Amino acid sequence: MSAVRVERVVTSGTFSLDGETFDVDNNVWLVGDDEEVRVVDAAHDARAIHEAVAGRRVTAIACTHAHDDHIDAAPQLSVLTGAPVLLHPDDHELWSHTHPARKPDGDLVDGRVLTVAGIHVRVVHTPGHTWGSCSLYAPFLDAVFTGDTLFHGGPGATGRSYSDRPAIEASLRNRLLTLPGDTTVHTGHGPDTTIAAERRNVPTP
Repeated sequence: MSAVRVERVVTSGTFSLDGETFDVDNNVWLVGDDEEVRVVDAAHDARAIHEAVAGRRVTAIACTHAHDDHIDAAPQLSVLTGAPVLLHPDDHELWSHTHPARKPDGDLVDGRVLTVAGIHVRVVHTPGHTWGSCSLYAPFLDAVFTGDTLFHGGPGATGRSYSDRPAIEASLRNRLLTLPGDTTVHTGHGPDTTIAAERRNVPTP
């Protein structure tokens, strides 16, 4: 039996919202073993992600939120792998701006437990960066996948459509910073961090 592990694929493209466009590099995460994986955030390049999957079964494509740079490759990757695309319902409107003719296949909802390679991954609804932003907590791996909710250095960006600074700070204080301090934070952009390291970077009310 092969070990369960986390693999990172970095893809490059653009992020567009509210009439502005930026060049970005995104972290795409593969969670699984030699037989099957779950993809977290299908960003920019479906073929590069599919190549990294390397023939393994993809159980699902989980989208931490629906900003275009995190979901632009999701439909094509779904075609390539046969895997369903999962997203929190509160981000369906935002998703429709990028993929008006293709809806997600299923819902990420708070407390839902996803299984891949024999381990459990729990969905934690963490609104603020977007209303439907979710983090994925894998206790067996001592890891949480936070999308753009928590970065090395603190909270993700707010101030654009579908976002709210007090909401993201509340999500961090109440939902993520309560996780064990040695939990590795796998982010949507940039380097990893830990829960303990970020506690000092989130304002207290």
